[in-house]
Amino acid sequence: MTRTALVTGASRGIGLEIARRLADDGWNLTISARTESTLTEAATTLRERSQGEVCAVVADMASEGDVLALAAAHRERFGRLDALVLNAGMGSIGPIAEFPIRRFDKLIAVNVRSAYLLIQQLLPTLRETAGTTGSSRVIAISSLTGTASEPLNSAYGASKAALTSLCETVNTEESLGGVSATALCPGYVATDMTAPLTGDVPADTMIDPVEIAELAVGLTRLGRSAVIPAIPISRPGPLVWRV
Repeated sequence: MTRTALVTGASRGIGLEIARRLADDGWNLTISARTESTLTEAATTLRERSQGEVCAVVADMASEGDVLALAAAHRERFGRLDALVLNAGMGSIGPIAEFPIRRFDKLIAVNVRSAYLLIQQLLPTLRETAGTTGSSRVIAISSLTGTASEPLNSAYGASKAALTSLCETVNTEESLGGVSATALCPGYVATDMTAPLTGDVPADTMIDPVEIAELAVGLTRLGRSAVIPAIPISRPGPLVWRV
């Protein structure tokens, strides 16, 4: 049977690059994003380059109802799940002393809670697929800020540290059954999210999103014996642990 993935935040950046590579390999895809126009455009592009099916579902990761509907749509359309790619996220910086707690709550909802809920909802499908094929994977786009803290990244870093920890716990509970999880933890990646930072971090020193996509797709080619909790990815330069 055709391998199948769900990719969140798939209308641009890292998520779109991952979806493109999976489409090129003939995967069936459920893709989601918050904005319907950009998601429709992405779905059209993916359908033109793939022999697999592409199901597009508009979903705001801050909305529990949207997240539940996304999981249900994938189950009903495909009934299997080889890779759950948790790419959707939001970023926000600011000093701890002044960071608005409502923004902190939004970061946690989008970056952690939605991922937890999708894993929880789709775990039976991941288990069933692993029972048939030998393995299935959760791939979460986390951040080096969750490991190597930097000023102004307290809230974002905390959300990504939680996401990385979530992947590690999935492995402790599920990997013997063939379901494993990996957190990809890059420094700054050249995407729309980091565009406002280019005055301090030149774009040509950021990681190309193509590289993150290659790592993500590479994980889908591994069998159940290789459990990889996290992969840190640093930018070029003299400091290894820098965002």
